[in-house]
Amino acid sequence: MKQREQPQAPCLTDVEPDRISSLPGNLIDQILSHLSIREAVRTSVLSSKWRYKWATLPNLVFDKECLSVSSQDHSIIKNKLVRIVDHVLLLHTGSISKFKLSHHDLIGVTDIDRWTLHLSRRSIKEFVLEVWKGQRYKIPSCLFSCRSLIHLELFNCWLNPPSFFQGFRNLKSLDLQHVTLAQDVFEKLISSCPLLERLTLMNFDGFAYLKIDAPNLQFFDIGGKFEDISFESRFRLAVISIELYVDIENDQSRLHGRSSNLLRFFVHLPHVRRLEVQSYFLKYLALGIVPPKLPRPCIDLSYLSVRINFNDLKEISAALCLLRSSPNLQEPEILARPEEMITVGAHANFWEDDYWSCPVMPLRFVGIDGIVGMKPELDFINVLLVYSPVLERLTVKPACVNGGLELTKQVLRLKRASAQAEIIYLNP
Repeated sequence: MKQREQPQAPCLTDVEPDRISSLPGNLIDQILSHLSIREAVRTSVLSSKWRYKWATLPNLVFDKECLSVSSQDHSIIKNKLVRIVDHVLLLHTGSISKFKLSHHDLIGVTDIDRWTLHLSRRSIKEFVLEVWKGQRYKIPSCLFSCRSLIHLELFNCWLNPPSFFQGFRNLKSLDLQHVTLAQDVFEKLISSCPLLERLTLMNFDGFAYLKIDAPNLQFFDIGGKFEDISFESRFRLAVISIELYVDIENDQSRLHGRSSNLLRFFVHLPHVRRLEVQSYFLKYLALGIVPPKLPRPCIDLSYLSVRINFNDLKEISAALCLLRSSPNLQEPEILARPEEMITVGAHANFWEDDYWSCPVMPLRFVGIDGIVGMKPELDFINVLLVYSPVLERLTVKPACVNGGLELTKQVLRLKRASAQAEIIYLNP
């Protein structure tokens, strides 16, 4: 009788290889790039090949995803966050392209100075610091020596560059929100970034005059309290959104004989394609003598959003000037400021004056939002309907439900130059 053979132990070469360890290095890098810092560090336990792979990550983001703390004690959260950043920066061996520090429990700890000094020696390209709590954090002088910066984003910070600061020569994107800096500091900062393409300013203080000297600027988004704005040279600006938070003095006697701010604002903006005029900025543009049309038309402007007080004749004039001066504008959006509407109507002869007679406007889709059905609003809508022969759709959205039916009836009674014009009513 033939004996049954004993099974042999499998050779080492027959064992299925470790698939995780055998992954190509570039694939591992791609996997790690989609993980938070906390998850990336934890991959060290997968295999020896993964142990310190995270330490070469070029993008370091420290936010709520990198911290798992059940405690509500802010000091415990802060201390753990500090230890995590210290640990990562200490063991990191590769180049650092991006550093982002943003946690809702983060206050301006002095450790940020130490980290910034470390990063300033690493040719960093993107630096994002968002201090969500406490007083505005004073940016350390070492950050202003980062000549390789391409993107800089600061939240709740105070900027006071050292005397040796010569600008960020490679910076293309600057985002400053809830910041403090002096007038001369702001002007020098902007003018010393020759490659700057994107500029965001929100809730700033320390300066009130916006002198923008950045010839390569293409995107400009601003919201805050300021007194004046000017562009120092011809710009490539294509997208502009401006919001003036506070009402301004409309002292026409003081401005007697002075040309409108519209002329000063647009003289260096020949290529603007999208423009958003929010809050009280239209009132600023209407200061001075408003011309019927701009001397140089905005031929590239294809989208315009304007917030307007229909009870202010100067603002109405400024809005009409913009519409007349934009031959390729097809989709304007008109937003009312209903909180300022009172029962006083516009001057009876305002719309009949030949000075305000409109040329044909190529508007195709128009949106009117926030109106209450008063005569100045209906007169404005009437002008749009009469002088827009290719109009396809007019969308009306009132500020409140009350009176919506009556408003719709009044709008439908208005004459229109376009037989195809459709009027759509939207519930608020």
